Amino acid sequence: MKMMLAIINYDDSQSVISALTKAGFSVTKLATTGGFLKAGNVTVLIGLDETRLEDAFGIIREHCRKRRQIMPTTTELGMGFYPTMPVQVEVGGATVFVLDVERFEKL
Repeated sequence: MKMMLAIINYDDSQSVISALTKAGFSVTKLATTGGFLKAGNVTVLIGLDETRLEDAFGIIREHCRKRRQIMPTTTELGMGFYPTMPVQVEVGGATVFVLDVERFEKL
């Protein structure tokens, strides 16, 4: 038995969760925030048999895409002056961890 933790961009989360559920995976969704952008993410927990790992990875790959986005940032130039400077960043995709599960019970 494995536990998959997938940290997914909020914009991709609905299609990923929908596809995982449609494929028969039990999914628990947690709203999370992270990264230097403090952007909204969704962490998905999936308990699954080791034989289905590649199926889950395939679904996540198919529905999570990286894209470039312009984000405003501020830089202090002295004397309290903070101009806004846009910077291009890459968002999206997924970070996935797979953990061994020693014991599992559904109560």
